[in-house]
Amino acid sequence: MRYIKLGTTGLDVSPIAIGAMTYGDPNRGHPVWSLDEETSRPLIKQALDAGINFFDTANLYSYGSSEEILGRALKDFADRDGVVIATKLRHPMRPGPNGKGLSRKAIMTEVEHSLRRLGTDYIDLYQIHRNDHDTPWEETLEALHDVVKAGKVRYLGASSMHAWEFAKALHLQRQHGWARFVSMQDHYNLLAREEEREMIPLCLDEGVGTIIWSPLARGRLARAWDDAKATTRAETDGAYADLLYTPAEEAGNKAVIDAVGTIADERGVSRAQVALAWLHSRPVVTAPLVGANTTAQIDDAVASLDIDLTDDEIVSLERPYTPRYDFQGISDEAELAKLRAHIPGYANA
Repeated sequence: MRYIKLGTTGLDVSPIAIGAMTYGDPNRGHPVWSLDEETSRPLIKQALDAGINFFDTANLYSYGSSEEILGRALKDFADRDGVVIATKLRHPMRPGPNGKGLSRKAIMTEVEHSLRRLGTDYIDLYQIHRNDHDTPWEETLEALHDVVKAGKVRYLGASSMHAWEFAKALHLQRQHGWARFVSMQDHYNLLAREEEREMIPLCLDEGVGTIIWSPLARGRLARAWDDAKATTRAETDGAYADLLYTPAEEAGNKAVIDAVGTIADERGVSRAQVALAWLHSRPVVTAPLVGANTTAQIDDAVASLDIDLTDDEIVSLERPYTPRYDFQGISDEAELAKLRAHIPGYANA
């Protein structure tokens, strides 16, 4: 395993990160497809044995169960100082006032809960799980700065939002001398490249590393077109997955998936390896998040690091892409509201 820096920090991370949303008590959040602790632990150990040191979870995932399972596994299988633990906060964790968001109270409360569940005295990368439009940026950013200075958090990260919002946050952090966001956890893959318009250039300019969620488009890029919705998660995500990938012309999606298959066949590798190799070729990408629920998926992710796509292969993968999320072309107010509510990074647009 080779390691790379996270953005312009000195932090060494594997260029594959394990997304621990897959691991959690099935009775606490994602009953259809999450894996219980007994099933999760061998996968976490295999990732560690392969040299992966970067693990991402969130307080929301199975309402804390994911953090608990990951924390216990890493304590048993790894040297704490050799791994990088990332978690997130913002979404509702309990009913009533102050049970969600990025207020100072919420941040100070949730960091303690995450530390307890993870069984550690510090979090390497503490990320905001989207923006909180009900709390002033200044309140959120100063509180995050304070948990860094208290030694409870090493680095700060953000996740999908408008590029102008992220630019404002970075400006405020620089202006006040607060700890800066060093990473952006973003939605980016061969079927979803809209962030190339603004967010990715911003991250490149600011030296912010990107951590990619849904790198295989919920499994669509790992399968032939006719089998693109064959996973349990894709079948149960329903309208959410459709909003992410199907409003664009299906012919464009099919052409991209077919191009992935052609290169995979020519090279004798899996489709997942090709799709992940394309992400590794992007200079802004630090690590895709792989929500592995089988050993083969971990093997594919690691094997993708050995694939260097040619310029011609990259062109063949990128040429068929059809832009999406064009709100200007949607006249139906109900459909527009649905898009704005469900597509991460476009909420409250």
